Amino acid sequence: MIDEIFEKFEGAFADNTIRAYRSDFVRFQAWCDEAGYSPFNCPPSAVAQYVEYIAKDLAPATVSRKLASLSTVLKLSGHEDPTGVPEVVLAIKRMYRKKGRRQEQATPLTRKILEQLLKTCGDDLKGKRDAVMLCLGNETMRRRSELCRFKFEDLEQLPNGRTGIRLSFSKTDQLGSGKLIPISQTLYDIIDDWGDQIGKSGFILRSVNRYERVGIQLHPASINRRLRQLQKLAKLENIGTLSGHSFRVGGALDLLDEGETLERIMLRGGWQAESTVINYLREWQAV
Repeated sequence: MIDEIFEKFEGAFADNTIRAYRSDFVRFQAWCDEAGYSPFNCPPSAVAQYVEYIAKDLAPATVSRKLASLSTVLKLSGHEDPTGVPEVVLAIKRMYRKKGRRQEQATPLTRKILEQLLKTCGDDLKGKRDAVMLCLGNETMRRRSELCRFKFEDLEQLPNGRTGIRLSFSKTDQLGSGKLIPISQTLYDIIDDWGDQIGKSGFILRSVNRYERVGIQLHPASINRRLRQLQKLAKLENIGTLSGHSFRVGGALDLLDEGETLERIMLRGGWQAESTVINYLREWQAV
């Protein structure tokens, strides 16, 4: 039955979203099987118990995300959603009272750190790919999956002499309305030079093995691994651990330092909720 449900989701959500929904629901189903409940007809009191169970090992933000996944799967499969009833809401409030709402923020990859990471990039294909990845992430402030989805065909020379890159899909644009993100001529030229070496079609970010063979596309998880490796080469272990999300936090801080308004920061990073950006800035501005 689960396979049938998620087959219906295909094409309506991004592949990563569907995988997350499936993983979250499978965990809930396993708990229900052990506790003697049906995952599709679970009483609110049992869901409240599930919240308390997973909150022992998971951060509050992760618990909330898993409940949101559960809610989506149940509602879109035509089943009753028990996640919003008072018993479950109270269980979540108890969790926050006990563990707090603070969410661990990604270490910001600001321009100052970018400059140090770029110095570690070699002249081989992997080094040049890394430089493209760093500069593209810094300027566009996009998520890992979105960075890996950019293609050479998305680059645009605008009539006013400016340059941009088009983002076809994003976490907040699942229907593919698209968005043109302004980029500097410097970044445009870096990507163009990279294209001269690997071909100016298809995905911009590619995997490169030790034999300098270039793959079709870089996997989003590889961005985190490569950032950690570059961070180690730059001897920046004392700043916290860099990740793909560091581009977004660092970019928001750089724009704030330049005097940009919250609205413009939100537009640049593709955020829809002010609270998300404010949390980033409040966490790191005083550091």
